[in-house]
Amino acid sequence: MDQDHNKLVSETSSQPNAATSSAPALNGLERIALQDKVIEALRTCYDPEIPVNIYELGLIYEVMVETSGDVGIRMTLTAPNCPAASYLPLEVEGKVRALPQVTGVKVDVVWEPPWDPSKMSEAARLQLGMF
Repeated sequence: MDQDHNKLVSETSSQPNAATSSAPALNGLERIALQDKVIEALRTCYDPEIPVNIYELGLIYEVMVETSGDVGIRMTLTAPNCPAASYLPLEVEGKVRALPQVTGVKVDVVWEPPWDPSKMSEAARLQLGMF
């Protein structure tokens, strides 16, 4: 892949959602509840080559929810040349943006630390038969 494509994939962001941009600030409990909803949305995204969701695979490094409703996600892929690089960050952004109370989304694809199977949850290892 060329560098321009990699940059596009690694810096996916959206404009604030017009319907929720004037919403009041989220308090601590609302931010925690929204973070839980974001994680549930991430669990509906799958790597096309591995039948486990990206959250359990350990591809999501960080989910940040601001009081404004903006959501930041740091994620990686199983490899820099992963076939999902062209669409998986966009799928993540779209599913999170669709959540109520989310006013904006920024997905950063990072390569440090590199992903390896040790980042998978125990449930993912069991599902894949990796004891």
